[in-house]
Amino acid sequence: MTRADERKPKKWILNAFTMSTPGHLAPGLWRHPRNQSAQYTDIEYWTNLAKILEDGKFHGLFIADVLSHYGVYKGAGNIDPSLPSAAQFPITDPFLPVAAMAAVTKHLSFGITASTTYENPFLLARRFATLDHLTKGRVAWNAVTSHLETAAKNLGLPTQIAHDERYEIADEFLTVTYKLWESSWRDDAVVKDTKTKQYTVPGRVRQIDHKGKHFSTAGPLTTEPSIQRTPFIFQAGASTAGKAFATKHAECMFVPGMETHKVKKSVDEIRQQAIEQGRNPDHIKIIGGILIIVDETDEKAQAKYEDYLNYIDLEGALTLFGGWTGVDLDQWSDDEDFKFTGPGAIQSMITSWSATVPGTDGVKWTKKRIAQELALGGPHPRAIGSPKTVTDILQRWIDESTIDGFNISYAVNPGDFEDISKWLLPELRARGVFWDDYAASTTRENFFDDGLGPRLRDDHPGAKYTWLATEESAGEG
Repeated sequence: MTRADERKPKKWILNAFTMSTPGHLAPGLWRHPRNQSAQYTDIEYWTNLAKILEDGKFHGLFIADVLSHYGVYKGAGNIDPSLPSAAQFPITDPFLPVAAMAAVTKHLSFGITASTTYENPFLLARRFATLDHLTKGRVAWNAVTSHLETAAKNLGLPTQIAHDERYEIADEFLTVTYKLWESSWRDDAVVKDTKTKQYTVPGRVRQIDHKGKHFSTAGPLTTEPSIQRTPFIFQAGASTAGKAFATKHAECMFVPGMETHKVKKSVDEIRQQAIEQGRNPDHIKIIGGILIIVDETDEKAQAKYEDYLNYIDLEGALTLFGGWTGVDLDQWSDDEDFKFTGPGAIQSMITSWSATVPGTDGVKWTKKRIAQELALGGPHPRAIGSPKTVTDILQRWIDESTIDGFNISYAVNPGDFEDISKWLLPELRARGVFWDDYAASTTRENFFDDGLGPRLRDDHPGAKYTWLATEESAGEG
């Protein structure tokens, strides 16, 4: 790297963070006149959003998912608290709008959440391979293990599988999908040769015959190799088992945190673990979550934020909190100060808020106050202000935590993303931290921008299964 290269600012990754639901991280805001999220069952809602994001040159649309309601608040399994605010319920399948969004865009990527605990590896591999074809290489998989007790019961289990066992299952699940994507078809299997009358050459497609502790599949994958073969892999593991899994498999990690120094500690651990896994730490991009509310001036942005607060639903926020933490705050009195009592995880969250949210010194952290902090953007930091103010906040996060970019949530959709495109992105480009245009047309190439093509990097564990055109029987079955 030259000195000139060292002086160039790092280009940031920017994803739009959403969910196929009226109320993602802003329960109650579905009622806001500028919010269209209640139209989430209309395909035009999704195609319009995709066009807005591509016009702004966002890297991708990251679609979260859960497989049940958040049945913790006000009693195990209780559905009712989530309903008025649409607190991530109802929710639809995140896969289905992607093909339509791909049809109206050419470069925007789509990160789709799917659970290794409840999916079947063969069927999921086929679904992702199909979408990778239809999007021309623009899909990513947010591989999750799922954590809701209510989801386990929806999927036929009496209770959740233990945490670390879920990650053990996930590790084998990904191994099976790598074999299906990378090893069952040779790179030159499909020739489409009209002279020899061969679409696919016999001998260049094979069974994988995987027989493991949790999964068994003969193969081959029924879908011919796509542009990326293996979709770009997202992960958000925060526990010990989760980080070990993520640093082995992920190509982009989504890390939580309200304070830059704590996120920096996690980032350092991730990069060190990646090295210990035999991977290049540059091949794991790390992004943080943030809510951005931007306008022409600080005053206009603050007024917009105050307007949003008029629509928040505190019961919905407490419903989400219960789902995220497993803690039912209804069991405590309304005037309890959680800064000094209650579970340690809550006290830690409050400490982070007290350190980062202006005007909270001396505040009594009651259930209502906790809900107010969570109601817009969830347990993520906020950047509110003019383009310069917001850019300064984001730059501090990049500098102090050393993350590579952001998953940007919203209060109103697509309005907040339109505001970001109008007000914020010109400022980012003026500072040289965000690209003018896409680097390529596939997810892996856009996220890495290293000129190495759309396929897995050589240090990724899935790469060892690739059946190259020059090999007669290479790869592992």
